[in-house]
Amino acid sequence: MSMRNIAIIAHVDHGKTTLVDKLLQQSGAFRENQRVAERVMDSNDLEKERGITILAKATSVVWKDTRINIVDTPGHADFGGEVERILNMVDSAIVLVDAAEGPMPQTKFVVSKALKLGLRPIVAINKVDKPDARVTEVINEVFDLFAALDATDEQLDFPILYGSGKQGWMAPSPEGPQDQGLAPMYDLILKHVPEPRIEEGPFRMIGTLLEANPYLGRIITGRVVSGTAKPNQNIKVLSGDGSTVETGRITKILAFRGLERTPIEEAIPGDIVSIAGLVKGSVADTFCDPSVDTPIKAQPIDPPTVSMTFMVNDSPLAGTEGDKVTTRVIRDRLFKEAEGNVALKIEEASDKDSYIVSGRGELQLAILIETMRREGFELGVSRPRVVLKRDESGQLLEPIEEVVIDVDEEHSGVVVQKMSERKADMLEMKPSGGNRLRLVFHAPTRGLIGYQGELLTDTRGTAIMNRLFHDYLPYKGEIGGRRNGVLIAMETGEAVAYALWNLEDRGPMMIEPGWKVYQGMIVGEHTRENDLEVNVLKGKKLTNIRTTSKDEAVRLTPPIRMTLERSLAWIDDDELVEVTPKSIRLRKGILDPNERKRSQKQKAEVA
Repeated sequence: MSMRNIAIIAHVDHGKTTLVDKLLQQSGAFRENQRVAERVMDSNDLEKERGITILAKATSVVWKDTRINIVDTPGHADFGGEVERILNMVDSAIVLVDAAEGPMPQTKFVVSKALKLGLRPIVAINKVDKPDARVTEVINEVFDLFAALDATDEQLDFPILYGSGKQGWMAPSPEGPQDQGLAPMYDLILKHVPEPRIEEGPFRMIGTLLEANPYLGRIITGRVVSGTAKPNQNIKVLSGDGSTVETGRITKILAFRGLERTPIEEAIPGDIVSIAGLVKGSVADTFCDPSVDTPIKAQPIDPPTVSMTFMVNDSPLAGTEGDKVTTRVIRDRLFKEAEGNVALKIEEASDKDSYIVSGRGELQLAILIETMRREGFELGVSRPRVVLKRDESGQLLEPIEEVVIDVDEEHSGVVVQKMSERKADMLEMKPSGGNRLRLVFHAPTRGLIGYQGELLTDTRGTAIMNRLFHDYLPYKGEIGGRRNGVLIAMETGEAVAYALWNLEDRGPMMIEPGWKVYQGMIVGEHTRENDLEVNVLKGKKLTNIRTTSKDEAVRLTPPIRMTLERSLAWIDDDELVEVTPKSIRLRKGILDPNERKRSQKQKAEVA
């Protein structure tokens, strides 16, 4: 059976996973009476809740006696490490573009990686049925993007399909025909995508995806470059520098067949398979026959730009909500995550009780924290900090991002003002249809931490911001942080409605009556610049004197709901987010008020 390997790459919410659903359905991968969930490739809970693809995943369909291996990739640049690895496994890519939004920054990120590898893409204009679709302009934008990314003449001569993934059709023209479903896409894949490149020699495969299975142990997925492999065959694992990581035996070979992974008796060259039986081999290692001495060269991964400190939760409420609370357990979990996620970097801090975790962006780190809290972990997490570098001459460099903001014209002034306060340089301002403008900036990552919420407030929820790492450039100087101080609980106990009601003029609260608080915990935002210690446990003094006027019922203003991402962006450098399976609390790094004042004095003296 001949074979094709293809990836689907697109921006967040441009319809990748929905299109894969329809490709599977129309190829006969499901039984007629089979119940199938929507966005079937978004397999974990976080992907389903947020509607974004976080992990790259493979599937396969058979069309006209040809097996087509399809890899669904994340659209968000924070998960770019997933994308960079899987592009090694495929020979072409379908670039899916929204007919209204056009190519966005994340599309640019993945397409640039694909073009550098020499892949010849197919462009699919999705959602042509939208009322604000602008098909011709979007095709011109895609061509301009390819040209800007130094595409070759062959790559610029890309075939184009139009359609709607949701309605399940693609055609050579925006008008249709729609009755053929996705058959034109399958036929174009067979015609345009080359057969897998097969090299001579014994079995070799580079590890691309890593996962743990409770029955089979460690499972590594990759594409077989040369030779064949069978269960019980002896193989060895080579690291990037050519040293042997381990030798072992393949216990099982699994291939993607529709949504299932089925055991097979032989892995053939060009196929994407998973192998089990090894305990140390990881992503970017070469799995090969014992006679092989030279590893396959892995693609270089872009460096992490944002770091956070993960530490043991040492608050008075530690251990009351989670069951994984010790340093050793947290350490093991973080290093296990770094094995499979090449975009993450874990370092042990000098105090041995905390770990510096570096990644591509706040979203990637927030997803890791959310996953850990659902597994029962309790953590203290610091504010995200950017990873700074120095060039050869000793000049300080910081990560700069390309930021694209789509906003209504009436709100564009405040967006430009706020971005300039964050030391951003505006590159472009152009209309994007429907009284909306597209603003393009180069902005330091430091200034963008925490800006998403402020942007939505300023634009009444109408702005859409997309970010992409651009380059390391000279440090842009100080950027102003949060202007307001915080309200800090001065005692430990349960918050009382009467006390919260009396404190409302001091600033908005973040807690509700009955919530447990402790000394040093942040309970609200102060209306002024300084921090203020408050007593949220103070109830009303009751007397036996009767009065004719009835007591006023206490009516509280609803508190600010602090989500994980919002908390990470909102806290200051001397504050932490306490994350448990049931709660997200904000607190000062030093809980004792006297110690806190002493520490601030020392910092002021040093400065």
